[in-house]
Amino acid sequence: MTTTLWSATVLVCLLMYVVLDGYDLGVGVATLFERDPAHRRHMLESVAVGWDGNETWLILLGVALWAGFPLAFGTILPHAYLPVTVVLFSLIVRGVSVEMASQAPPAPRWTTAFGVASLLASFGQGFALGTLTSAVHLRGDVYTGSAFGAFSWFCVLSGLTVTATYTALGYAYTKHKSSRLLRESAARRGTVATAVAGVLLIALLFAVDATDAPLNLHSPARAFAFAWLLLFAVGGAATSLVTFPRNQRSLMADALPLGGLVVATVSVLLALGVARYPVLIPPDLTVDSAAGPHATMVFILVGIGLNMPLVLAYNLFAHRAFMGKLDAGAHAEEPPALATGAHS
Repeated sequence: MTTTLWSATVLVCLLMYVVLDGYDLGVGVATLFERDPAHRRHMLESVAVGWDGNETWLILLGVALWAGFPLAFGTILPHAYLPVTVVLFSLIVRGVSVEMASQAPPAPRWTTAFGVASLLASFGQGFALGTLTSAVHLRGDVYTGSAFGAFSWFCVLSGLTVTATYTALGYAYTKHKSSRLLRESAARRGTVATAVAGVLLIALLFAVDATDAPLNLHSPARAFAFAWLLLFAVGGAATSLVTFPRNQRSLMADALPLGGLVVATVSVLLALGVARYPVLIPPDLTVDSAAGPHATMVFILVGIGLNMPLVLAYNLFAHRAFMGKLDAGAHAEEPPALATGAHS
């Protein structure tokens, strides 16, 4: 029971991080395709009020994995040292660039650094997830494989898929938060990003069976749940594709592409979890075999359980406090410094 509850905690932290930090990483990637300096500035400011709270879920995820499944944690890190290091370094650069750009506008170089770091973090996260499809080499409980042994073409495909998904989420958030020219640009590019992410995801689902971690759909119940979750994902993606081009200028209507992509992203992650549970890393590192001592799991579960509502409350407060749209129409217009009020 404790192991199942801890697995659910890790999954919740992962879903919250992918959805929340996914959109602000996507906004950062999207700034690299935007030539208008004022629009790039608006895009950075739209995520500057909540990026730190979003990344807190990554900390909770790391603590949950380390405390609940120490063997998996100690195996995954050596399995993917390089991409994990790139991700952590990129997240540090993102944090510094957001603060520097907010305090010393227009700061074009810091805005560029924000975009490049977002791209590297997005691709690195997908690449790291891709390494989990390679068989792990253990001698007893000690990892003996190479730091580069898990790298493969599938890792590259996984990195591209995650990057495209985050970019689509970023454009959906930008449409939701912006107006006029930037809103129209986000709608066009978001449609393309969503289509690209969908194509890459389909390729990923077909390609995963060629790795050491094929989908386990042998039982009828597992196959049924997997199929229904994918149907939800298709419905969410279709909603985004249909509503991205719509020109209904209201906050609620502009939230539909983001809502559709959130549903699609969560559904795909749950479907992959259904198809792989209880195996964490192939060939046979499972949830039960990687679980830590019962007393430790209970103690840390209480600690994380107390912190999760606080982090969620901060996320809700930040988004509610800055729930309006940025006026992003005029090229020469100086964007409102939302981040200054949030971080002063």
